[in-house]
Amino acid sequence: MSHTHGGTAAGSRTAPAPGPRPLPTDAVSVMAIVNRTTDSFFDQGATWELQAAVDRGLAAAAEGAAIIDIGGVKFAPGAPVPAAEEAERVVPVIAALREQAPGVRLSVDTFHASVAREAIAAGADLINDTTCFSDPEMAAVVAGTGASVVVTHSLAAPRTELPSPRYDDVVAQVRRRLAEGVALARDAGIAEDRIIVDPGPDLNKSTRQTLELLRRWDEFNRLGLPVLAALSRKDVIGESLGLPKEERLEGSLAAAAWVIARGARILRVHDVRETVRLVRMLEIIDGRRDPVGPLVHNA
Repeated sequence: MSHTHGGTAAGSRTAPAPGPRPLPTDAVSVMAIVNRTTDSFFDQGATWELQAAVDRGLAAAAEGAAIIDIGGVKFAPGAPVPAAEEAERVVPVIAALREQAPGVRLSVDTFHASVAREAIAAGADLINDTTCFSDPEMAAVVAGTGASVVVTHSLAAPRTELPSPRYDDVVAQVRRRLAEGVALARDAGIAEDRIIVDPGPDLNKSTRQTLELLRRWDEFNRLGLPVLAALSRKDVIGESLGLPKEERLEGSLAAAAWVIARGARILRVHDVRETVRLVRMLEIIDGRRDPVGPLVHNA
């Protein structure tokens, strides 16, 4: 696989944006998931090929995604993927999307500082690190480039299993660990408006523990930072409703509406069009967005 950032999908290159841009947090943003893996949880390799990944990102932008999150290694336990190979998977997608969808923020889902550095150089705005700075160089890389970062709660080492996770008070303990990650980010020099927190539903948590996070979601607002919710088609939906991943859309939308009402500002999802419509309808009901169609008054 070529490590040329443009790959075969990018066509003629134009200069990337001057630098990473902060994410909009005054409204709810939908973050689309694009995985260049053969073993991803939901799409199972559907966007493994470079052009397929780029096309999916462009389609997500057309459907209303404000952010596209590109991943090259899934969070779940498995064999390690060398950082160089991970970069070969994600950097060409970022470069192509930066050229072809300049208005969309780009994120890379990685816990490797070296991958983050290359991704930002190719045009990424955000590092979505699901391991809360397991790489000791990550915070410095983000700070030095001016990118944003997602500080996520998880407990296990990357790509390893944590059977039967235990918490005395899952919400309090997750919030405390997030606060520690935020403090690390600030101490490294990452600006306040470049930090987002993610309580990590399902990440080293049982369904009952994740449901408790959802019930008390508004407590994460005490951190004073935008909160990201990654709930799309996860096991908490499947185990709650007894449904396979292919049938979890409605449950995912219900969970999304729940956390939006409790302060979530970014939704990381597989189903962009449906989630964007959900968000816009909520905004219309709340009076923050006007109806787009002709108003019809029934007699």
